[in-house]
Amino acid sequence: MNRISTTAILLAALLAGCNQSTSGDGIGPAQKAGKAVDDAGAKVQSAVQDQVVKADAAAERARDKAKEAAAEASRNLDHVTAKVGEKVEKAGEKMQEAAR
Repeated sequence: MNRISTTAILLAALLAGCNQSTSGDGIGPAQKAGKAVDDAGAKVQSAVQDQVVKADAAAERARDKAKEAAAEASRNLDHVTAKVGEKVEKAGEKMQEAAR
C-alpha cells in the first residue's frame, strides 16, 4: 500500500510539473500564441482606426475647402457677369450714339 501511495504522489508531482510553463507564469505555449495573436490584432485594429480618423479629418477639410472654392467661384462669376453686363450696356450706348 505504501508503495502505491508513493507511486501515486510521484506521478501527481510529475504531471503537475508537466503542465507548468518554463517561465513560471502558468501560461502554456498555445495560450501564449493566442495572446500574441490577440495583441497583434488589437495593434492592427488600433492602427487602422487611427488611419480612419485621419482620413475622415482629411475628407472633412477637403469638403470645407471645396465649399469655400465653390462660394469663391460663385462670387467671381457674379462679378464677371456684372462686368460683362456693363460692357454690353456701354457697347449698346455707343451703337445708339453712332446711329444718330
